[in-house]
Amino acid sequence: MSVAASADQEEQPRPVRASVLGSGEFVLPYHRDKDVRSFTFDARAAPYSRPLPGIPGGLPTDARGTVTVSHYSAERDITYTSKGRVDCLVTGVRTATLTAVITEVSPGGPPNVGKRVGFSVYDGGDGKGEGKGRPKDRVGFSWNGVNLLPKGTTPPEEAPVGTCMAPAPYAPVTKGGYVVAHAELPSPPPSPKGSTEPAGPAPK
Repeated sequence: MSVAASADQEEQPRPVRASVLGSGEFVLPYHRDKDVRSFTFDARAAPYSRPLPGIPGGLPTDARGTVTVSHYSAERDITYTSKGRVDCLVTGVRTATLTAVITEVSPGGPPNVGKRVGFSVYDGGDGKGEGKGRPKDRVGFSWNGVNLLPKGTTPPEEAPVGTCMAPAPYAPVTKGGYVVAHAELPSPPPSPKGSTEPAGPAPK
């Protein structure tokens, strides 16, 4: 058996669809406090499944799933939670960005229902030792001062978040972790027989 053939047999098969799964707590590197923050992701690629005006076939980045945001405020001694519906997912090797539209916020939480928010994930691999989780994982998110729109001499406003837009994963995960399954963005499916509409967006 050739070396090339042996390497091909040992190569792990790529997933048919990309996904980001898991739950983890993280800390802000620029602001240490006693709050407890966590994200839970169940995001799975669903290419060309969300038609848009002018793009009837949807996009290769279309996705489905849920996001749960939890924030325990030590100052107020209360936990706020938000839930969102995933609408976009892009992956690379051990990395991902995804967005979700918030559908539910617990009492006292921020008025974010209907707002799109962005997340990034870095999958650092398995931790070494039982109970240590995945200590090299990291996350990022599109609020808390990282997505501002400067306006000259007036205070900056938070900018809207487009699909799959998120900053780099800057916050270290301290408990739990995430698994990113990478898959290349697929080509659009063939147009239905007799249809004059493209199945997906044409490359520019």
